[in-house]
Amino acid sequence: MTTECDVIVIGTGPGGEDAAGRLAEAGLEVVAVERSLVGGECPYWGCIPSKMLIRAADALAEARRVPVLAGTADVAPDFRIVARRIRDEATDDWDDTVAAERMANRGATLVRGDAVVAGPGRVRVGDDEYVARRGILLNTGTSAAVPPIDGLADTPYWTNHEVLEADVLPESLIVLGGGAIGLELAQAFSRFGSQVTVLEAAPRILGPEEPESSELLATVFERDGIDVRVGVAVSGVSHDGDQFAVSVGDDVVRGQRLLVAAGRTPNIRDIGLETVGIDPTARSLDVDPYQRVTDGVWAIGDITGKGAFTHVSMYQAAIAVRTILGEDGPGGDYRALPRVTFTDPEIGAAGLTESQARDQGIRVSTGYTDLTASSRGYIHKIGNDGFIKLVADADRGVLVGATSAGPSGGEVLGALAVAIRGEVPVDTLAHSIWAYPTFHRAIETAVADLG
Repeated sequence: MTTECDVIVIGTGPGGEDAAGRLAEAGLEVVAVERSLVGGECPYWGCIPSKMLIRAADALAEARRVPVLAGTADVAPDFRIVARRIRDEATDDWDDTVAAERMANRGATLVRGDAVVAGPGRVRVGDDEYVARRGILLNTGTSAAVPPIDGLADTPYWTNHEVLEADVLPESLIVLGGGAIGLELAQAFSRFGSQVTVLEAAPRILGPEEPESSELLATVFERDGIDVRVGVAVSGVSHDGDQFAVSVGDDVVRGQRLLVAAGRTPNIRDIGLETVGIDPTARSLDVDPYQRVTDGVWAIGDITGKGAFTHVSMYQAAIAVRTILGEDGPGGDYRALPRVTFTDPEIGAAGLTESQARDQGIRVSTGYTDLTASSRGYIHKIGNDGFIKLVADADRGVLVGATSAGPSGGEVLGALAVAIRGEVPVDTLAHSIWAYPTFHRAIETAVADLG
């Protein structure tokens, strides 16, 4: 069967679902193809369930701080409570009926199956073919990358899917990868009572962010009893039916469960992109500021390489919709791209790191302040680890990057992201009024440190 429409959306992660709905509401005939769950990674295995787990783990940590601040407290973790919350409240037991109905109510037609591009404007799903008059929008996302480690493929390892579907707390957990996902889950499981080991091949954890962020989390994790090993090479993995054995140099790390959090792989292979002149082996799809990959093909989300975040996908979806509809509007601007690692302390960052700015030839000045020395840090007393670091273009007198690490680091980031995006003069920031006593007031001190 061949069906004609205006636009075919392949993949209904947050951006794809929203774009399909917006285009349909604008009067276009839209076919949205999904091979898994409408909504994608974010509501079922990413943002929402993981942050529910982190919220529960942080509550345990805060309760354990009561003796230092207010009295006594007995804390008895129960992993089953948050596991039920994830199953019942976040994911409807991994059922996307509500999301599918929501998209249908906006006017898009949902087709379930594996989509394969068959040429310009043509997509096959099983034995059916769909022909798009305006073109194809790709939102195929990423999958957990599984490194080619000897023996790993033959073991029952976890990815971000299985770890968030778990309803029993493991006694011990080995985390392969010291990026944001691995670190967030490592700390959460540790706070519930698992003995956690993090193995990272790079010289430091949280490598893409500032070295100060890596050092802070390494210190906090060590204090919390999490074993973090960096610069290590895993040569083999085995499972004896009860435990994992991970070979790290001359050592063997053993644990009940193994979480592979070693990055993500774009879902662009084997979907026929070569039929429209796109390289399916690329690390990401090169898009112009208006999300075009080539004539009649647009892409949004993780596969564009602009940041594997829901907020990036939604931002790009709005741009792609305007482009497809022929509406005016700005193209993508990633100078102040915000990102948050939801550990405790939170690591919020926007724009360029100091190293990235220097690599671009910018004459850099930096400002830094320790949150524990601030008035709010003094009041907070425990759990107040953090800092604010600013990266400025000394010639233009504006911020090009910033990190806000600490309690509510992701929320404090908002002011810094706006300052970067709006190119607010450093002089204006220096002479602004910052509410007292707040964590964000430390921005004033960091600005003063820019010199």
